[in-house]
Amino acid sequence: MRPLKDAKLGAFTFFASALPHDVCGSNGLPLTPNSIKILGRFQILKNITHPRLCQYIDISRGKHERLIVVAEHYERNLNDFKQGQRASPEKVLQIAYEVLEGLEFMNRHGLVHRALSPNNVLLDCKGNVKLAKFGLYHMTDHGADVDFPIGYPSYLAPEVIAQGSSHPSDPSHDEAPHPSGPKTDVWSLGVLLFELCGRRLLQNIDISERLKFILTLGCMDDIVTVFAEEHGCLDTIKELPENVLDFLRKCLTFLPSKRPTPAELLGDPVFGGISCQYRPFQRPVSLFSSSLRCASLELPEDISDLCKDDDGDYLAERGIDEVYHLWCLAGGDLEKELTNKEIIQSKPPICTLPNFVVEDGESFGQGRDRSFLLDDTTVTLSLCQLRNRLKDVAGEAYYPLLEDEQSTLSQSSSSNELSSTVTLPLIIRERDTEYQLIRIILFDRLLKAYPYKKNLVWKEARLDVPPLVRGLAWAALLGIEVGTFRPSTTASTRTPPFPLTDRWIEVDIPRCHQYDELLSSPEGHTKFRRVLKAWVVSHPDLVYWQGLDSLCAPFLYLNFNNEALAYACMSAFIPKYLYNFFLKDNSHVIQEYLTVFSQMIAFHDPELSNHLNEIGFIPDFTNLFFFFLVCYADVFPLHKIFHLWDTLLLGNSSFPFCIGVAILQQLRDRLLANGFNECILLFSDLPEIDIERCVRESVILFRWTPRSATYRQHAQLPKPTGDNGFGKPASYFSSDYQDMPKTDLSREPLALCDLKAEASPRISAEDLIDLCELSQAGLPKRNKSGKPKIVAVDIRSSEDFSRGHVSGSINVPFSSVFNPDGELVQCPATGALHTYKGSVIVVISHAVKSAIIFASQLVKVNFPRVCVLDGGINKLKLTGLLTVPSPQI
Repeated sequence: MRPLKDAKLGAFTFFASALPHDVCGSNGLPLTPNSIKILGRFQILKNITHPRLCQYIDISRGKHERLIVVAEHYERNLNDFKQGQRASPEKVLQIAYEVLEGLEFMNRHGLVHRALSPNNVLLDCKGNVKLAKFGLYHMTDHGADVDFPIGYPSYLAPEVIAQGSSHPSDPSHDEAPHPSGPKTDVWSLGVLLFELCGRRLLQNIDISERLKFILTLGCMDDIVTVFAEEHGCLDTIKELPENVLDFLRKCLTFLPSKRPTPAELLGDPVFGGISCQYRPFQRPVSLFSSSLRCASLELPEDISDLCKDDDGDYLAERGIDEVYHLWCLAGGDLEKELTNKEIIQSKPPICTLPNFVVEDGESFGQGRDRSFLLDDTTVTLSLCQLRNRLKDVAGEAYYPLLEDEQSTLSQSSSSNELSSTVTLPLIIRERDTEYQLIRIILFDRLLKAYPYKKNLVWKEARLDVPPLVRGLAWAALLGIEVGTFRPSTTASTRTPPFPLTDRWIEVDIPRCHQYDELLSSPEGHTKFRRVLKAWVVSHPDLVYWQGLDSLCAPFLYLNFNNEALAYACMSAFIPKYLYNFFLKDNSHVIQEYLTVFSQMIAFHDPELSNHLNEIGFIPDFTNLFFFFLVCYADVFPLHKIFHLWDTLLLGNSSFPFCIGVAILQQLRDRLLANGFNECILLFSDLPEIDIERCVRESVILFRWTPRSATYRQHAQLPKPTGDNGFGKPASYFSSDYQDMPKTDLSREPLALCDLKAEASPRISAEDLIDLCELSQAGLPKRNKSGKPKIVAVDIRSSEDFSRGHVSGSINVPFSSVFNPDGELVQCPATGALHTYKGSVIVVISHAVKSAIIFASQLVKVNFPRVCVLDGGINKLKLTGLLTVPSPQI
């Protein structure tokens, strides 16, 4: 997105055509409002960037099908050449060339302006052309979705006028008029240039007479001369150089077949001395493109020129989309701005009724409210409030230093108030103008340095992710490689059909987050199909399962104009968190996943686990699995998914377990007080969940969970060392147990039947060594309460314990709790063990079976964080880390 520089933010509004309320589409669903269709088509216009085109920024939908468009704007336009003040031939050719540059670039992207007029040919501070409202014809589907014609009658080409005024929904017309082509704009340009040369504004002439005159031009040989005679400026036109007159004749060619296109006119000899003054436009390189980002970088001969500070307007150097985002955060209101300029006029409802009938049958009424007609006025949005809000932000904040050792946030501003903002709830931070400015600038610099600053992106994302850059930040967190993903966006039309998959996709898409205006638009549905079909085609070993659309939705929303990046993110997300979930036969994967989740509930909340087991409420019988299948993407609205996934993407494949436990703990009181049927109903209509609390608690749960406790045999296969190209994971939090090289101390896979028989999870010997710091022969780590964070409970006999045990472990012989028949004779939670309640308890024995029995008994008496050492004490004997008590003298 280009910098703001000397541009302004402008807003204009119009109404989409209203649809009947009692009509449904062929699928039985209500028709999509035209305003939603326009909103979807508008999005691609934000990607159209060219020096001769005003940048589109945003569109918002209001009441009664009202749409408000925000775009780059300038105060000056061709109307500044007042009637009677003729532009010089050189200036006319400059304007013509720059307009043609913009039109030719639009044509290459399949766009036609169709609304050229002096008001829409803006001039920046240097007098260069900027075409405005060039996307109105595209976003309205060639005028089909609005009740007004696109374009101005005085500038419309003869073939457009000959088609007449019609509407695609008008039953009197068999088909809609053909869309205008690039040559339509060439005629409009010719009329504009004629006005500049002839000192005459043609729009002041009576429109009906004007249309009749244009339709009679077909039999004229020299339309320019006829134009000049009709408008009384023949002498002025004759004074023009012959090459300029010849150029005007080419533009004002009556037959479209003989009229040149903008691309052809750019090569006209009349521009021989002008074209050399303009450099070819090079499209900015996107972040994940395979092209070099700095290939066209040119530095001045004197580097000090880069450091010159003319006026200290740092905000003007930021992207125009950033400025608009901050303007909204600073209290900007589009409808209020348009209302203040009387573009939007509110009236009491009774005054807007079209007509009414009194008792005697006499009808009274009024014509259509003129406030619903098109007003093409563009209102300039004032940035005073935003600049006043940011006046205390130091200039250094706009150019933060990227240091690996310390946070850049504290360096960004000396304001104590800004530093304290970090401790506020996330929803408040996302609405704080100064804070978001700092975070956006920081992430922008880090992402431009991706992948070299990937670890810093991960570090800053732990604090929060600015909404404006969330799409690119997620791609960086997922490790998307530059220039790797190039899926075909037309996979649904180029590949063989998959009847069953296609039918599922067609059924799922109209139900996926359709409250969102963007995803519910026809353009959104089309993009859904392309990305989903591309994933199905490129993963032949996997199949489409219901819920894949929900996984796609957040990535598509954030990368609506970059389907390749949305596909790449989804393709990286699924193997990391949902490995093999989309196999045709995924029952073994599901069963293992749900079993591990049950063990996680018992590990963190044994009381809740015992209650759910008593009432038979196990994950297999609920829709909890669907929560995991879509990583909660179908359970929560998009704004909550964003906050949840901001943290989820920082964790490994076991983090969804912690989120699931955190959700259950928010519902804990209701679950403990109800039976099976009530609990089922509770999950069928999930109550409001505090996402920020859920994220906060899930992180705490994750840190209390040993890495190997969530080991799954069917999780993602380990990656070869150095295969990802980014080095080691950023921390323990982001690394996966499955990614670690396997040793003799690693956890062994279990058969599913054995896994289901165990209430508590197992941990590996290497985890025990790491958590107890046995390599340093020191005391176990302790938490804030003074208790050790982890304690090893050795249930072997006293004699075996004395021959060698884990340093710091306690001995609770199995025989003191259970008799030889396996019957409980004493509660294991009594005595010394009771003081360790709340620590991670690792049960160690010769035979793992006895350790499982002992651990399950601890869970029954509501002992949290109980796990079993996989392989028992035998795995530790060869390490040389077991200690023997010194003999007493």
